[in-house]
Amino acid sequence: MSTIRAGDGAEIFYKDWGPRDATPIVFHHGWPLSGDDWDAQMLFFLGQGFRVIAHDRRGHGRSSQIADGHDMDTYAADVAALVSDLDLRGAIHVGHSTGGGEAARYVAGHGSQRAAKLVLIGAVPPTLVKTSAWPDGAPLEVFDGLRAALAANRADFYWTFPIPFYGYNRDGAVLNEAVRSNWWRQAMMGAANAQYACIKAFSETDFSADLRAIDAPVLILHGEDDQIVPVANAHHTAKLVKTGTLKTWRGLPHGMATTHADRVNAALLDFIKA
Repeated sequence: MSTIRAGDGAEIFYKDWGPRDATPIVFHHGWPLSGDDWDAQMLFFLGQGFRVIAHDRRGHGRSSQIADGHDMDTYAADVAALVSDLDLRGAIHVGHSTGGGEAARYVAGHGSQRAAKLVLIGAVPPTLVKTSAWPDGAPLEVFDGLRAALAANRADFYWTFPIPFYGYNRDGAVLNEAVRSNWWRQAMMGAANAQYACIKAFSETDFSADLRAIDAPVLILHGEDDQIVPVANAHHTAKLVKTGTLKTWRGLPHGMATTHADRVNAALLDFIKA
């Protein structure tokens, strides 16, 4: 397996496909998944001649099941170590959900010399938990409930969570058991402690300053029927970044990069080539 070693010794697994001299695209996965969640995008952009890289966040997938560092600053530092080890330049960073927060923090804090563009898909920025400064957020009790469900019966919790994630609970939706099982497989590969701690990282981190600091062009994609991260987040993000393009789709779910890969891939390709 291909891994790099982070500053604290954690081993970060990654996949790296395509010509080494091609434009690199780095994919940042959502919680509690792995780089495998980007298969539809990795195969498509490999076919388009790009170099495609997807890593497993620490504690997730095939990366080290380590006790420490489950916060956005460390996640971004791990990405910086990966980018440095692979000597990636002019990279496009694509983040979904929690991975959108990780990618935004990386580009804002580490990526000024190496990142060319940023894409946020159903992403958690600016923040998720409700505060006086962020009234559109969900109460902290919602995320306490996620932690309680994970701790009580992680396997059962992760078997249920893909239903709203992919919008399979909507009228007329057809449950794809293979997609659901693949989500569960990825989630159960990771460490329970890392996934538990990551809930705080993705819900309570405020990315407003990161978004304001990003100089690279940003594409914001969001499903209007996202039941995990409200579409309001996309609208607020578009207002905070310096150069942002917002595109939303009526009726599409949080996991639209899987359920509607053709639409998402086409939008990504247009943005990358622009």
